[in-house]
Amino acid sequence: MALRRKRAVGAVLAAAAVTLAGCAQDSDNAQNAVATGGNFEFITPGGEKVINYEESERKPLRTFSGEDVRDTDKTISLEDYDGEIVVLNSWGQWCAPCRSEADDLQEVHSELQKRKIGTVLGINVRDYNPQVSNDFLEDNGLKYPSIYDPPFKTAAALGGVPTSVVPTTIVLDKQHRPATVFLRSITAKDVMDVVDKLEKE
Repeated sequence: MALRRKRAVGAVLAAAAVTLAGCAQDSDNAQNAVATGGNFEFITPGGEKVINYEESERKPLRTFSGEDVRDTDKTISLEDYDGEIVVLNSWGQWCAPCRSEADDLQEVHSELQKRKIGTVLGINVRDYNPQVSNDFLEDNGLKYPSIYDPPFKTAAALGGVPTSVVPTTIVLDKQHRPATVFLRSITAKDVMDVVDKLEKE
């Protein structure tokens, strides 16, 4: 079973590398996100699109930080949200499913803020013009914070999630351990069903 999982991970990561090679863009001016620590390793058994981790089997992410999409002179860090539930979402304004789920993510963020239990934290990938990304947030009324990470360096901190799958949404518990990974677009209900369980832990 372990061997099959390792092979599956290898296949996913290889496919991610091939996909990215086909859509590579000039990233000379893009700053890299920084990640340290953690021991979570992403595995997708049988190509599943939703992976749930029981509390006993969760492992912490490497912490990471990067430029704020809205102000690239500022830095956002996962540690800014210590003790909170964090809904990580990789997105790009070029991505149709990302545009479709944006309202749902804002709904989730508003509910997390209302309950004072967490945040949505976006990771903006493959957008090599921060103004275009910022305009997308403003035009769609999205209030949640987002890290500007065109080359998706934070994928390493996320245990090696496939960088070719955008959007990806990872719901972290209060210890910032992945509880659920969505390798597809989400609805507010999808995410809040997970959040409601984590809030009671």
